[in-house]
Amino acid sequence: MKHMHPGAITGAIELKGDDDPVDVVKQITDLTAVVDTRLKAVESKADTSALVARLDGLEAKLNRPNGGNGNGDTGAAEERKAFATYLRRGDATPADEIKTLTVSSDPGAGYFAPAEMSTEFIRDLVQFSPIRTYASVRTTGAPSVKYPKRTGITNAQWEGELEESQESEPSFGQLEVPVHKLTTFVDISEELLADSGGTAEAEVRLALAEDFGQKEVVGFVSGTGVKQPQGFMSNADILHTVNGHATNLSADKLIDLVYALPAAYRNAPGAAWAMNGTTLAAVRKLKDGQNNYLWQPAYQAGQPETLLGKPVVEMVDMPDIADGAFPIIFGDWSAYRILDRLALSILVDPYTQKRSGVVRIHGTRRVGGRVLQAARFRKLKTATS
Repeated sequence: MKHMHPGAITGAIELKGDDDPVDVVKQITDLTAVVDTRLKAVESKADTSALVARLDGLEAKLNRPNGGNGNGDTGAAEERKAFATYLRRGDATPADEIKTLTVSSDPGAGYFAPAEMSTEFIRDLVQFSPIRTYASVRTTGAPSVKYPKRTGITNAQWEGELEESQESEPSFGQLEVPVHKLTTFVDISEELLADSGGTAEAEVRLALAEDFGQKEVVGFVSGTGVKQPQGFMSNADILHTVNGHATNLSADKLIDLVYALPAAYRNAPGAAWAMNGTTLAAVRKLKDGQNNYLWQPAYQAGQPETLLGKPVVEMVDMPDIADGAFPIIFGDWSAYRILDRLALSILVDPYTQKRSGVVRIHGTRRVGGRVLQAARFRKLKTATS
């Protein structure tokens, strides 16, 4: 077989400055395959030093930035190199290379991975006592409403034949339920209103509605009657039954409390218990002499659970069990009157704070509340006397 000099093989490949590095690598691979084939066919050992030198030169040129053409972006080549290193080594990539791929720094590519802004709001729970569901609610266009009240009846007497009858003078009075005002305002920048696409204003309106609803219910439960509704727990005319213990509820005293009310009141359609969740948990553990729970669950959907045959309403604003406290009340809730003068009114004022770039949102509510007949209610006092 005729001998072939290795230089004849390498002369077929010439690397130019503008060649694509990928194409050059392919050419080198093909060249290597040809060389291996030809060398195996050579009977005597040929001098391959020229071929090895040629291959070393190509490899050195490929190791230069941007494939050796000298016209590319050095920074981009470094980023590609860092990315290739990351693909090969993962978390073991050297710190001087991984820094170009970090998300924690905005200039270091963090701008390409922005955080998602969710449209879902996370809000704390705002709890309400459902007094409006059971109380008597009326609307009015006046600042207060006065209810005539009869405080006594006539005084009839048994008389004999031809005896003169005696005069009676029944007594009357009146009960006034004033309407009170609840108000506040919120300042919000014009830019925030514009940039949020209406979301900010909607959240402010929702916050006002929840705040006003909670505040008025607290007034219905424990309000003093001064610049606010009079709560049923603040009415001094409502009588009470003493529990006999400062903390442990007595099942017998709950029975006494129910039957201390006249039959017409305790059997009224609106008669129900009211207590908070903590007290409710203690009441559900009460048993009679036969070890049966006084609490009766609802056996039909839509029907309330009962205590001694009467519905139970959970009101979060009722006091807890404590020495001298009144954690439970029972009565006919139609005797508590709520007067609505003005529903929640929200006024958006973009003018008065215009110089400061602020929009002022006003919220106003006018409502009143008071016990009309204290005899329809009775409280339980957790105390020894």
